[in-house]
Amino acid sequence: MPQRPQTQTEWEAAMARRAMELVRSELYLQLRYLNAALGALQLTPDMAEDRPPATNGGALCYAPPWVLRLYRKNRRYLGRAYLHSVLHCLLRHPWLRSNRDPALWGLACDIAAEYTLDRLDVPELRRPAGWLRQTTYRDLQAECRFMAAGPIYQALLGKAPEQLEALQKEFFCDSHRLWPADPDAPAAQMMGRQWEQLGRQTRISMQQAGRQAGESAGAQALAAQVEAARSRRMYRDFLRKFAVWREEPRLDPDEFDLGYYTYGLSTYGDLPLIEPLETRESRKVRDLVIVIDTSESTSGELVKAFLRETFGILKTEGSFFRHGNLVVMQCDDAVRDLAVLDGPDALERYAASLTLVGGGGTDFRPAFARIDDLRAQGTLRDLQGVLYFTDGKGIYPRRPPAYQTAFLFLEDGAPPPEVPPWAMRLVLSAQELEPAQAAPPAIDWQEWEADELPQL
Repeated sequence: MPQRPQTQTEWEAAMARRAMELVRSELYLQLRYLNAALGALQLTPDMAEDRPPATNGGALCYAPPWVLRLYRKNRRYLGRAYLHSVLHCLLRHPWLRSNRDPALWGLACDIAAEYTLDRLDVPELRRPAGWLRQTTYRDLQAECRFMAAGPIYQALLGKAPEQLEALQKEFFCDSHRLWPADPDAPAAQMMGRQWEQLGRQTRISMQQAGRQAGESAGAQALAAQVEAARSRRMYRDFLRKFAVWREEPRLDPDEFDLGYYTYGLSTYGDLPLIEPLETRESRKVRDLVIVIDTSESTSGELVKAFLRETFGILKTEGSFFRHGNLVVMQCDDAVRDLAVLDGPDALERYAASLTLVGGGGTDFRPAFARIDDLRAQGTLRDLQGVLYFTDGKGIYPRRPPAYQTAFLFLEDGAPPPEVPPWAMRLVLSAQELEPAQAAPPAIDWQEWEADELPQL
């Protein structure tokens, strides 16, 4: 049977897919340590409109006419646009926005991705860096020690709307229309964790690649950004690691069968067959220790902001048992202050009268020794873990403790410090801890056509 001739739309879809697959194959050969990430996005044609490609973390949606037009006129840009979208996912940009302004966060992510692309030593991806791009990199490097999306976002907050619009046009490469509207939603965070695992695989591949990846300054920058993005998680979700199941006095409507209850009343008068349960199983934090590094290298205001955030989560989220114990220590090279808080009301009183003491060097060992004493005395009978807010510049214990320990660092633009293998690590954003600032300049997200993109 003779085959039916292809329509123009079908031909464009087939040719566009071949072009995208060819571009991906070329990237496979040039960047072998990114093979897992490059193959993670499913190529999906978008027949609705002729617009730039976009990704939601699972698929790369592209318009066939847009791809073909760009392939004919500016072929190198197509591979760069593909890798640009992959870098967004690999660095987990769509899922790390938190409470930041979406348009300004998208611009910061584009600058971070383009900076990494410009430093990769791949001939097929090179593009001339104009004056605006050069001066932007120079100014941001002077203000940010680490060219990641978070520090870049902070640097962009002080710029005028017309400057931001010029930067948008300069660094635009793909559309962010499929990024999650609520990055903290469970489905969005699950996708983010999948890309976190891909980032871990990428780092291992880069280490195995040896000199091929290590000699490239762009590869080193990419490895540092992947490592930094790996440690950033939502603080509320992180606190759930220290929660346990316990029975508490509280009605459990899920275990109450209204049918038996009303049947007993109707049959025997005032004798119900079942009474509502007066206790229920809850997963909350019972005993927890927070240690504050009050050495000279930590900021007093940020320490207070960290405590306010932690106390607010424990109170408002209903995640702290009423009869649990929360121990707060202030420690530099010795334990300077210790407070035992036995409930949500005590948290509020302590936060209102908090005064930081200390200012010497940093030694983590005295705090752990004091915690062991409290466990032996019975003050912390059911200790779930320890949160140590610090800058990481200190002496760690040689032996692992008998409980979970997490060292919390503040995002300062540099890769997070190394911690012992037995400890967890979390990087907190200063913006998430500080009070709400003035709104950033209002900018509208724009998308440009292929004809307006720079020639490579």
